[in-house]
Formats: sequence, structure tokens, C-alpha cells
Amino acid sequence: MQTNAALQLAFDFVQYTNQHIFLTGKAGTGKTTFLHNLKLRSPKRMIVVAPTGVAAINAGGVTIHSFFQIGFGPQIGENAAEKERRFNREKINIIRTLDLLVIDEISMVRADLLDAIDAVLRRFRTRNKPFGGVQLLMIGDLQQLSPVVKEDEWSLLRAQYDTPYFFSSRALRETSFTGIELTHVFRQQDEKFISMLNKVRENRLDAETLDALNARYIPNFEPQTEEGYITLCTHNAQAQRINESKLNLLSTKKEKFTAKITGNFPEYAYPTEFELTLKVDSQVMFVKNDPSKEKLFFNGKIGKITRFDDDKIYVKCPDDLSEIPVEPLDWENVKYSINETTNEITETVEGSFTQYPLKLAWAITIHKSQGLTFERAIIDAEASFAHGQVYVALSRCKTLEGMVLSSKINNRSVINDGTVTGFIRQVEENQPNENHLSAAKLAYQHELLSELFRFSRLRYLSEALLKIADGNSAAVLSSLTDNFRQMLVNVEINLLDVGNKFQTQIAQMLSQNPDAEKNEALQERVKKGSHYFIEKIKTDVVNQLAKCDLDIDNQAVKKQLKDTVSKITEEIKLKIVCMEACADSFTVKKLLDARANAVIEKALPKTSGKVVKAEQSDKIPHPELYEILRAWRSAKADELNVLIYQIFPQKTLFELAYYLPTDERSLKAINGFGSARIRQFGIDIVEIIHDYCVEKKLEKPELVFAEKKEKEPKTDSKQVTFDLFKQGKKIAEIAAERGFAVSTIEGHLAHFVAQGELDISLFLTDEKLKRAADYFLRTENKGLSEARQALGEEFSYSELRMALSHITLDK
Repeated sequence: MQTNAALQLAFDFVQYTNQHIFLTGKAGTGKTTFLHNLKLRSPKRMIVVAPTGVAAINAGGVTIHSFFQIGFGPQIGENAAEKERRFNREKINIIRTLDLLVIDEISMVRADLLDAIDAVLRRFRTRNKPFGGVQLLMIGDLQQLSPVVKEDEWSLLRAQYDTPYFFSSRALRETSFTGIELTHVFRQQDEKFISMLNKVRENRLDAETLDALNARYIPNFEPQTEEGYITLCTHNAQAQRINESKLNLLSTKKEKFTAKITGNFPEYAYPTEFELTLKVDSQVMFVKNDPSKEKLFFNGKIGKITRFDDDKIYVKCPDDLSEIPVEPLDWENVKYSINETTNEITETVEGSFTQYPLKLAWAITIHKSQGLTFERAIIDAEASFAHGQVYVALSRCKTLEGMVLSSKINNRSVINDGTVTGFIRQVEENQPNENHLSAAKLAYQHELLSELFRFSRLRYLSEALLKIADGNSAAVLSSLTDNFRQMLVNVEINLLDVGNKFQTQIAQMLSQNPDAEKNEALQERVKKGSHYFIEKIKTDVVNQLAKCDLDIDNQAVKKQLKDTVSKITEEIKLKIVCMEACADSFTVKKLLDARANAVIEKALPKTSGKVVKAEQSDKIPHPELYEILRAWRSAKADELNVLIYQIFPQKTLFELAYYLPTDERSLKAINGFGSARIRQFGIDIVEIIHDYCVEKKLEKPELVFAEKKEKEPKTDSKQVTFDLFKQGKKIAEIAAERGFAVSTIEGHLAHFVAQGELDISLFLTDEKLKRAADYFLRTENKGLSEARQALGEEFSYSELRMALSHITLDK
């Protein structure tokens, strides 16, 4: 009885979860049909790739190698490094916005090729997630065609992979993927024949099955022309030889039909001959489904040419009452692109191949028969050389009676890989059900919400910005460093800490009703949270960055700052757009669409690329003069053909606008103005400042910095933090008071935990301390990120840092 339960389950896993899926099944169970329906029904942003050109055209996609720009050799060493080649902006946008990657004919994909795909996806998406966080749908049957691996290639790959099959991929082994097996066979109706095919597929050939199959061995079989038999053989040269000899035996006139190619359509993807040579009485096979509503033919249907008339070729098929008029049809080579209006991933036609959908069909290779169905076939598998070839050949036939063997089948003919058999058995024994689907669906919702209110990357980037400024204090104005420090404190207190607490609330609400889309209390909380965080991001990050003048003299440091600010800008843009999508209600689809659009649309105004005028800074008392002096410095640098900081550095520019020196004596007190600079530029500078002071009616300021101050003894920063903590102040309060990042204050306190001066119970419960200590003591890796990933997000970085310090004390 026909059932669609497994097909529906597979669709639901694709639609409602982020679970990687291996969709498999015997020949004729509807895998290809599922793929074509998925492309029509799924709202996810998806692309389809396949390992060969013909498979890609048949699946309506592109080849793996062309889309991901991967070479054909083993993807290790120098070849693997080729993944760093340049991608155009449109392809990067497609990758960054992708929800679902479909890989058809996965059985033919080598493990190293799948890892190369993983590397490209991580490069443009999330580096610490397998496949960059993209969901995979892998379609294929491992008992059919296997990956092509030459001996010299395997000699390189075997050091890194157990098998050449896709399931040995290192990236895939980092994931938990779901295997769904389609079991209902649509191609064959005879249960006895289906049972025989299953035994061949699973390498369980017994004497009874062998006898039944070999009963179809008919030596020197010569079919009648009208019967429409096709020979399936193992090698291309053999098939070509049979077709040419049969064609030459016909006494009718040769007719040649040349394909028309527009745009880009690679030769390796041609679905039939570019120059098609046919005769009346030629046996041909249709290589495309009839696109008309009559559906007169399908891919794999066999017939005989009866006549040529005008622009039509007439074909008569066995059991059909009338001829089929055949006209040229188009095959399209698609290219994925971003629709500028909707921002959706769309298929655009890069090229087309127009030809009659026919090819000579007295013979065809088993490899090229993949996916086809034949009423009558002669199978010559005596020279089978690859895993699954015999099964592919036998399973092309609709009935046992329509199959003739030109050579007997024996156990040696059926090449079977035990590793594949074991993997398939695991898939069969671990089929998911509706409960698994429900759990995966809810986990996906929770993951999306947690990611939305997670601000660890923003904290990381803000810390990086401050480190660049602190580490280059000679080149960076203290006012700019102060802005970065304040922004980091804002991120720590108002975003990171609140976000962590907010995620705890989300988890508690989901425990009451795990379906986020139907949880009214959670929906209301997400609305309020979205509004709060949008406002805080704008006031604490966007506005703070608006005060930052990145036009510093040191070009290397300037580039570092701009690059980091650019990353912060992208991160906050993504957060704001996604939260705005949840400001009314949370749904998975709405959030996914918003997230995709956020990385395609033009970025928010980039502070990193714009010189912020001095009047935006509250650290410069005379911003107008600052701009006048900066413009003079730039013009003078152009005049002398030198770099601007060679006139005088930015810190000098700041002091000139701050202290207003109007004579040579006061100019000498400015850092960076020695005798040489005074002789060269002193008169101009003094005049500019003097004119400004007169215009603004300013009195000459007292230069209190002219005499050097005695250096104050350096205070112990850790001790100051310790004293404030002992007074009862919280970590966030101390950070705000001292102008440090929360992580810096935590580091100070961790020092005193390690010294035994602070009790660890102030920071961790006994249960958490035990779990953290067990982890750190049994692993050599003391990284906090790895520890948090292993122990779970209920541990904060602060707690892990304290636990590690406590272990140091114990030692």
C-alpha cells in the first residue's frame, strides 16, 4: 500500500528543524520526486548541488565543484588551501544567507569533498559550527553508485579518512544527523522481485535468489526490434560500440541534428549528443520528461524512430497506439543569485542547451542509467567493477520478466562494501519518529532565541577594539580609548549580563510550554526584550561609536580599528534587524527571513569608514580650531609631499587645540614641538591660534603642564579592585567605577582566589565547582570557550575563570 508518511516526516524535518538529514532509500522509492517537490514547497533559502554535471542538471542545481570553487583532486594539503580563493560578492551573499544546502547523489561525494564544502561555509558564516551552521539535506543511496577514488588519490586520503564515503567526513562526524529511509518502492510492483532486489542490495544473495535471477539468463539473446530492449553494460566504450554498430546496420539515411547552445552550458553537462546522428528505425531513449500536459514520454522511455517530418521526429514506443511527435526541448544551466527586490535566493538561467530529447539506446552504461526506469533491458554486468553496479542495473527494470541477463550473476559479480552495509544498518535501526521531530523542532526554536539574545561576540569585538587602542597608546588619543572603554563597560553590564539573565528566563518559560511560537508568556517577554535591547544597542554602542574619530596617523593601527569597528557595525545591525522582526511576535520563518535580509542589505552607516568631525567629541574644548589645524596639517603635508604625521602627530594636534599656545615659549611646551618644528611651522601655527583666540575673544590659557610633574608611585590595580570588592561592591559596579571591562575585574579577583585570599564559594556553588574542577583536571585544554562548550551555557566565563584559579590554589 502506498504511503507518504516517511516523505512527510522528511519534509517536516527540513522545514521545522535545523537537523542535518540523510535521506536514503532503495531505487525507485521517490527520492528524486521528493527533491523536486521540496524546491516548490519549502520556504527556506536553499540551493541544490550534485557531484557531476548531469546529476546537477537533472536535479535542477549546479555542481559542487563550480559553486564552491573546489578542485577535483584530493582536498588535503595544498589543494585544501585553495579554498581561500576569492568569491564574488553575490556568491558570498548567497552563502551567508543560506538556510538549507541540498546535496543530491551524496553516495558519490567523497569525504574530503564534503569537508571542503564545510571549510567554505565556515569561512563565510560561523567558524565554530560544522558547515557554518547551514542545514544539510543529503540525498542518495549508498548501495548504488559510490565515489570515484583512484588508487593514487586514496593513498593520500587514507591517512585522514577511514573510508572515502561521505559519512567519514570529519565535519559531519561533529554533528548528529538524522537518517530517514524511504521504504515504499514505486518503480516495481511485484513483491517477489522487490525482495530479490533487496537481497542483491544488501549482499544477502542465497541460492534460491541466484537461481531465480539467473533463470533470466538467455545466451545470444536477439530481441525483436519492436520490443525496445536496451542493453545496460559497465563501460562507456562498450555502449558506444553497440550503438554505432546497430546504427550502421540500418539501411536508412542518416540525419544529423545539431544542438543550439546559448550562454554558458559546459560540455560535461550535455544531456545528450551535441551532434545527434539518427536514422529511421533507430532505437532511441527519451532523456527528458514531456513538459506538455499530455505527458507522452518520460526520461528513460524507449522507442523507435518512424519518420522525420519538418522540425519533428516521430517515435513509436512499444505498447503505444500512436507515434509521438518530438520537438527540440531546452535544458537550463542555472545559476543562483540574489533577487535585488526581494533579497531571495533565485535561480537564474546562465545558459541553455536545445536539442531533441533523444539519444541512441540500443545500449547505455549502468552509470548513466541512474534514476531511469526501463520496461525491457538486457543486462551485461559481467565486468562490473564498482560497489553497487549490479544492483543499479537490476533495479532499473520494472519487472523480472522484462529483464534479460547476457551473463550469469554470481556472488563475485555483486561488489559490496561492508563499511557501507554497517552504516546503512545503523540508519535503518535508528529511524526518527514524530517525537524526535517534535524535540528537534523545539530545540531549533530555543537555539534561535538563545542566539538572538547572546552578546558574547559583541563583547569579544569590543574588547578587541579596546586592546588595539590600549596597545597603541602612542598613536591613539586617550579620548578615543576612553570611548572604547566606556562602550565595553556598557556592553558588559547592559547587554551581556542582562542577555544572559534573559536567556535563563526564556529557558524557564520554555520549560512550562516548549513551543515558543505558541507560548504567549514567552512571546510577550521576547517583545519587551527586543525593544529593550534595540534601545540599549543604539544608546550604548551606536551612539558611542558615533563619538569615535578614527582618523589617526598610524595607518596600520587605523586599519585595525576600522576593520574591528566594521565587524561591530555588522554585528549590531544583524541584532537590531532580527530583534525588530521579533518586536511584534516571534516565528521561526520571520526571524530567518530577517536574518537573511540583514546580511544582504547595505550596511548601516559605517563609522569605520568615515572621519568623525571633532565637534562630535566632548573631549576637545575647541573643536572648530581642531578642524582648522587638521586641515592646515593636511594641506601642508600635500605641499611638502610627506605623510601628515611628519608635519606633527595627532596627539600634538590635540594639545594645540586644547592649550592654545600663542607664542614660541608656550609652543615649546607642546609635546611634539621641538626647535626644528618651531622653525619650520611655528609662525603659521601661532598665527592660526592667535587669530582664533581674537575672533572668539579667548584669554590666553595658563599652561600648567609646562613643568614636568613628579611621577606618582604606580598603584597595584588588582589591590584596588580587591579593596572595592571587600567593601561590598559588585563586579559590574567596580568595572563602571574604574572604567575597566568586567572581564578585567574578574581577572583581578581570580588572582586573589588563586592566592587563597578570596573564598571560591563567593563565586560558585559546590555542585558547579565540582563539575568545573572535574573537567579541568581531566583535560589538558584550559581554554574557557572549550570548557563552556563542554559544560554548558549555565556556566558563565566568570565562574569558569574562578574555578580554574581555585584549582591552581589547590595545586
